[in-house]
Amino acid sequence: MATCRGIDVSNNQGAQDWMAWKKQGLTFAFAKASEGEHTHDSRFATHIKGIKGAGLVPGAYHFAWPNQSATVEAANYISAVKPYAGRGFIHWLDLERYNDGRNYQGRTAAQIKAYAAAWVAAVQKAFPSQRVGIYTSASDIAAGHVPSGVPLWFPSYPGSSADTYAEAEKHTRPAPSGRSVTLWQFTSDPAGPARIDQSLAYMSASAFRAWAGVEAPAYEPFPGTSWFTTGRRSPIVAAMHDRLVEVGCGRYQSSKDKDVIGPGDKASYEAWQRECGYTGSAATWPPGKTTWDRLQVPKS
Repeated sequence: MATCRGIDVSNNQGAQDWMAWKKQGLTFAFAKASEGEHTHDSRFATHIKGIKGAGLVPGAYHFAWPNQSATVEAANYISAVKPYAGRGFIHWLDLERYNDGRNYQGRTAAQIKAYAAAWVAAVQKAFPSQRVGIYTSASDIAAGHVPSGVPLWFPSYPGSSADTYAEAEKHTRPAPSGRSVTLWQFTSDPAGPARIDQSLAYMSASAFRAWAGVEAPAYEPFPGTSWFTTGRRSPIVAAMHDRLVEVGCGRYQSSKDKDVIGPGDKASYEAWQRECGYTGSAATWPPGKTTWDRLQVPKS
């Protein structure tokens, strides 16, 4: 199974040589941005600038307090990352219980799940073309704290049998409570001097970059008008959707399954046709070659 490698950092780690990490084969790196309703991580700006400067896929995470307001916490996170969250930025809710339970105190499983769903929705609304997922444990998943339909970054530590990337890559992909995980954090205390959380993503480096949106997928040549009338499933549809959002036509938002043509995609494309100067029947679905070619992602 194809994988790629990454790490995550917080104010517990000092300055990093991010180019050195990249040369060691890393594809992505995430930094803690915020916690609760008001706290920002003191090293976030330094970390994220270095991550982006090295050309790694960047991301950030927010440590959750489900017994506080999801709306306020999402706003706290958004304010921390907004200056840095360009194309391909990945957002994570760190949903884990403190050892003494203070951040879960007084909340039922249903309330924690509702908090997580609300936080994800608020951050997705703020960054509609970017990935938003949840970092969480097997116990949280088993307890029903985690909404469905979100990418999962899963921590689980086999110990010395998976102390390096090479060892972790030989392990079976985790499936806590039958859930599929996108990333596996396989150690928080690796052998050697690094002492930095290490993770695998279950896709190749190029696929991960495309998934994150760092490099928007290239379209195929215009497939003909009839191709768009079948509601078909295709990565081309997801690329079209992402590009429509990028050019400002994403206010309609199609279904969560972006690989399938839905009403939102049709409405968004018609908005794009109008922006290209078409009116009346010329601005209705399906796409034509002229507007399709104008929507192409610039190759640089």
